[in-house]
Amino acid sequence: MIFERIKSEGIAHLSYFLGSGNEAVVIDPRRDCQIYVDLARNNGMNIKYIFETHRNEDYVVGSRQLKYLTDADIYHGMNLDFEYGNTLKDKQTFTFGSFQLTALHTPGHTDESISYVLSDLDSNDAPVMVFTGDTLFVGDVGRTDLYGPDKTSHMASKLYDSIFNRILPLGDEVILCPAHGAGSVCGGAISQREHSTLGLERIHNPVLQKTDRDEFVKHKLAEHHEYPPYFRKMEEYNLRGPPILECLPIPQMLSPQEVREEMEKGAVVVDTRMPHSFGGAHIKDTYSIWLEGLPSFAGWVLPYDKPILLVMEEREQLDRAVQYLVRLGYDNIKGFLEGGISAWYMEALPVDGFHLISVHDLKKKLDENERMVILDVRGQDEWEAGHIKRSTHVYVGNLENNLDKLPDKCQVVVYCGSARRSNIAASILKRNGYKKIYNVLGSMAAWKNAGYEIVK
Repeated sequence: MIFERIKSEGIAHLSYFLGSGNEAVVIDPRRDCQIYVDLARNNGMNIKYIFETHRNEDYVVGSRQLKYLTDADIYHGMNLDFEYGNTLKDKQTFTFGSFQLTALHTPGHTDESISYVLSDLDSNDAPVMVFTGDTLFVGDVGRTDLYGPDKTSHMASKLYDSIFNRILPLGDEVILCPAHGAGSVCGGAISQREHSTLGLERIHNPVLQKTDRDEFVKHKLAEHHEYPPYFRKMEEYNLRGPPILECLPIPQMLSPQEVREEMEKGAVVVDTRMPHSFGGAHIKDTYSIWLEGLPSFAGWVLPYDKPILLVMEEREQLDRAVQYLVRLGYDNIKGFLEGGISAWYMEALPVDGFHLISVHDLKKKLDENERMVILDVRGQDEWEAGHIKRSTHVYVGNLENNLDKLPDKCQVVVYCGSARRSNIAASILKRNGYKKIYNVLGSMAAWKNAGYEIVK
């Protein structure tokens, strides 16, 4: 048997390639899916089936793209009118080589959520692995708020049944294979540990200690999850099927003058350099999202109806940036600034910037009661765990739609956990006309290390 777990960084997505004999299956493929074709070719296999655990919300699923390359059959769960592929029945089975996959209807995260149970037909029909999608993770369970607050309780109750009455009874020795690892927005506290069994989760997963249904539901109702606007685009793509790509987008190499011309025609620029570089000098009206933050934050701020231009630290980062954006459905990546920001200012084109401030200088401003807005752009749970006094809280992804909470033309000091999310926020403020902006170096991590007061 060939077993490969393919991890897509940033969105912490996990997909799986399983092969036996000359046949293979893929579970929850990503959109840039050549990796599965290469695995099949290198192992002398044909991909027979493509299985989806649910209509994903946080990335573009690659099923149609992989079918285009392999002609494999696509299957997904019931209770949703997909416009491609085939609908599964509960306990429907599929064989490939000497293995069998059984579909197990496990709603709760979504109504159509399916898990897949792997059995080895050469030994016995006992379950070996279970692919749980976003139903059960290592150290956590799937979010149940995607249908809105009025349905969260109902979905949490369904999730309880799926986990305690369908998945855990498969046996403690069964290997757990979820669709996401730590860092995914599809769970609240997924463990950094990437390997587990149902037995380990039964013992160590904090949510699974809530064996009473009411207690479990109460826990899910108390969770705070953000809902990025790009989820709606992903849901649309993953219901209808996203556009087929002949290849990954190939952005044009653009001179500074060409970048300026594209911006004048409506293109949006995202600068993927680190916060200290962006703060020192950047092209006016650009978004700052550091490279590894693209999968998590591009969907909050970048539009789908305008061309995207990239400014990078190194040209070698282009392929990685394109992969990250394509996985979120951003196909119109028009070009990148050849030579980076230095090429821009060497042409004597105008640059912008904002101040970087240490936690010590922020403490001095507070002690002197200086007039300013201190803006905390972390998540709700982080805010509630402790923040700097006098802070105003607006999550970074919601900032552009909540600028009315900040006085016009005020001095704004922005912080997050380490200064990366706050740099996104600072770029949003700059784009919206704020002049006196300070990004706190090290942000809350540095504030704590300095021993300064935290309030709740």
